[in-house]
Amino acid sequence: MTQLTLGPAPRAGTSVSPAPAVPPVPAPRTAAPGERVARTRRYLMCPPTHFDVVYSINPWMDPGKPVDGALARLQWDGLVHAFRSLGHRVELIEPLPGYPDMVFAANGATVIGGKVLSARFRHVERAAEGPAYLEWFRARGYETHQAAHVNEGEGDYLLAGRYLLAGTGFRTDIRSHREAEKLFGLPVVGLRLVDPRFYHLDTALAVLDDDLIMYYPEAFSRESRGVLRVLYPDAVIATEEDAEAFGLNAVSDGRHVFLPSAATHLTDELRERGFEPICVELSELLKSGGSAKCCTLELRGGPR
Repeated sequence: MTQLTLGPAPRAGTSVSPAPAVPPVPAPRTAAPGERVARTRRYLMCPPTHFDVVYSINPWMDPGKPVDGALARLQWDGLVHAFRSLGHRVELIEPLPGYPDMVFAANGATVIGGKVLSARFRHVERAAEGPAYLEWFRARGYETHQAAHVNEGEGDYLLAGRYLLAGTGFRTDIRSHREAEKLFGLPVVGLRLVDPRFYHLDTALAVLDDDLIMYYPEAFSRESRGVLRVLYPDAVIATEEDAEAFGLNAVSDGRHVFLPSAATHLTDELRERGFEPICVELSELLKSGGSAKCCTLELRGGPR
């Protein structure tokens, strides 16, 4: 297991270098026969310039707890560094003042085959983020589609091979599932979330490769658990401790899995399955209910 260890937290008011002091992650290499294969990805991310917890729209958010903005930036820089060190391309969107959760780029849209389904947020506190992300895509020549129903991007839409796994229950309107199915031409598998701690699909389930996922069963309705057992009989099953540590809010390139170090059971399981866990620390962003995946919107196809 590779772990990115950041130095001590900076004192309030000190500046943070844009190049985080972290050890190098494994260099990209050709996989041996039978090994998991990493695929180079393109990600859109948003710097946590304005990150803070000033309202509460999920059980993790407590405006009464202090947030260290400098440490949040240092930790976010570490995640960007980890992606780029393994050959992944990271593009950036300018954050809007007054929208502290815009750092969670995964919620900004869903991008498959160069087509972009805009996000339409349920809570007014995040409403302006959807148009901001949509404008970023329009300005770069993507094929964009304005959502008719509430959906929170890759927070609730996860591409898994031939299926688009789609969450509902807390944020994304189930009517959006049909909208996504029509736009992307993929069968949508609707999954109902029932535990408010795991309010987005990407807090309860992660796609490891086209045919393998990891998830926390108790976050889903009985019917949805049955669907997941049928589709993914070999799935990696997370413990409640893994889920609470946001170990399922992970990013996989098919070999390397970026996730919090506190998800110790998952890191062991991933290693047993031939994956290489890359442990990143995002403790400040977790105060708003997000980790590695929340910060990362995958760009599949479209302008380069």
